[in-house]
Amino acid sequence: MAVHAVIFDWGGTLTPWHTVEPREAWIAAVGDDEVADRLLAAEREIWVRSRDEHRSGSMDEIFTAAGVAPTEAVRSAFHDWWEPHTFLDPQAPALFDALHERGLKVGVLSNTIWSRAEHERIFARDGVLDKIDGAVYSSEIAWTKPHPEAFRAALDAVSVADPGAAVFVGDRPFDDIHGAKTAGMHAVLLPHSDIPDVQKGPVEGAADAVITQLADLVAVVDALS
Repeated sequence: MAVHAVIFDWGGTLTPWHTVEPREAWIAAVGDDEVADRLLAAEREIWVRSRDEHRSGSMDEIFTAAGVAPTEAVRSAFHDWWEPHTFLDPQAPALFDALHERGLKVGVLSNTIWSRAEHERIFARDGVLDKIDGAVYSSEIAWTKPHPEAFRAALDAVSVADPGAAVFVGDRPFDDIHGAKTAGMHAVLLPHSDIPDVQKGPVEGAADAVITQLADLVAVVDALS
């Protein structure tokens, strides 16, 4: 079956992986070590749940679990800390254009606690928001990758009925590759990320292809088509 869409993971795939200490973001947000530790613990619980139960979470859930009433200043300070780590891979815009030239839809499916508005702000900042045909963020649905329903939501977002007509590109062998293959999609691995142990899954999927940079994807998609 011909490929009709390519759906991308965000962090570690469209945005190159940076090894950071998440606690520092919470300290920047609230300015208090004890409160930051509560927020970090609540965030880690969500990532463990995502790994083990494939259920999603959000920033609001973290603040509630930590007993913190966030102000806009707190939210802004948190995202300001993350800002340098969110910039798009420079190869992505040309890749999106090349896929569109082939008549393919471009999608995004991200396991994230952040809101759609924050992701769209980032994509607009980097000049690609209008190049994305559909996006799903786990913070606004019930499931995270690798649950098949998360992939189904992403397929629906780019109007693809048959998962065999879509390619998923990600950096995580469990969430992205195992998840996409289980959902019936083609899967391409970009293996550059130092994934924290708490986020590693129990199995790894067998990718249809492994690439070393985003630009290599065009040849892979052409071969699948």
